[in-house]
Amino acid sequence: MRKTTSLDEGQSSLLDIRGEEPLAARLRPRSLEEFVGQEKLVGEGRPLRRLIEGDRLSSMIFWGPPGVGKTTLAKIIAEMSKASFIDFSAVTSGIKEIKSVMEEAEQNRRYGQRTILFIDEIHRFNKAQQDAFLPYVEKGSIVLIGATTENPSFEVNGALLSRCKVFVLDPLKPSDIVTLLKRALSDPRGFGGEKIEIEDSLLEAIATFSNGDARSALSTLEMVVLNGEEVDGKTLVSKETVEQCTSKKSLLYDKKGEEHYNLISALHKSMRNSDPDAAVYWLARMLEAGEDPLYIARRMTRFASEDVGLADPRAVELAVSCYQACHLIGMPECAVHLTELAIYLSLAPKSNAVDVAYMKARKDALTMLDEPVPLVIRNAPTKLMEELDYGRWYQYAHDYEEKLTTMQCLPPSLEGRVYYEPTEEGVEGRFKTRLKAIKEWKKAHRE
Repeated sequence: MRKTTSLDEGQSSLLDIRGEEPLAARLRPRSLEEFVGQEKLVGEGRPLRRLIEGDRLSSMIFWGPPGVGKTTLAKIIAEMSKASFIDFSAVTSGIKEIKSVMEEAEQNRRYGQRTILFIDEIHRFNKAQQDAFLPYVEKGSIVLIGATTENPSFEVNGALLSRCKVFVLDPLKPSDIVTLLKRALSDPRGFGGEKIEIEDSLLEAIATFSNGDARSALSTLEMVVLNGEEVDGKTLVSKETVEQCTSKKSLLYDKKGEEHYNLISALHKSMRNSDPDAAVYWLARMLEAGEDPLYIARRMTRFASEDVGLADPRAVELAVSCYQACHLIGMPECAVHLTELAIYLSLAPKSNAVDVAYMKARKDALTMLDEPVPLVIRNAPTKLMEELDYGRWYQYAHDYEEKLTTMQCLPPSLEGRVYYEPTEEGVEGRFKTRLKAIKEWKKAHRE
């Protein structure tokens, strides 16, 4: 718990500890003019901006994912408000600290001074702790501003929530984050005093990687700059450096060496090539070398969906049954179950349409900004969520004669994207016919 310092004091302290503070902390916006994103709330003439500029604040909750400006908005309010401002953490504070703060706020009220109490991560407070604030909010001793990444309908007491206005903060757009990154490179609080060379395309890649989280983007920028190459007094940030700082390390869980992977690869490719004799041979090589039968069964279960898929939906059922048999009786008895499965998978019709569909979707999920779920297909179990249009205009397929609707379930930016393209192999031919009929029906009814 602490009082917020004045702007001049804040600037001085930032300069003093610049080398110790993370880039995201050094560049925290100090005014609404510096604040980026959330135009629907703090753009010119928007409701929250009018309340802040008019110093006419009532209790409110900022709800949104990490790094979108919840705490920053609270600190801007602290600078602009004439009220006493107290910064309070739900992580480190308990009932004792709450009572102390409330006594201070009550004393301020008697002298005609308003108190704004900012609670970061308010969802971490339990019911008893939240109840402790309620009487002071009701009689006006404090203006409560809570920040949460969790749905306040579930995490904030109903009585307290009913006395607060909820403002929903969205993930930042890539363009917003690029703006912040460029500011970091030019602002003296960031890298403005240094010569940093980084292409705009790399800044856009960092923005995309951050998934709308400004703090994450600035942390990544700081990391790539620190790992850049020093050349003639300049820091050069290459594509390779950005890739190294943003990619996830792959881990090898098995340490048996190259031949282990060569053998499982041989089994997999033999089954894919519909060669049961080769598949059984490589299976025997692995089992007789002491390979864990459960490892082989797991890999074959993966094969059943990756390479057979909906051409024979029973393949994955048999693979799971084989895994259970291996688990129950172990070697050497379970060798026959694995052999049966290897032959079945080798002779089954092949389709990789399921695997291809996922890999296409995975690429979009990794390279594009995390799209919010369309309001039309969100659940609305609480009054607040209903007021925010969750589930409005939802079409319940069972209410329609054809059990089909024209409702769009993908985010707007992905409308029309096709991931699953069925083959005509085995049973999947029926899925292809069915999918074609569904798409034709939806197209006709949309038109």
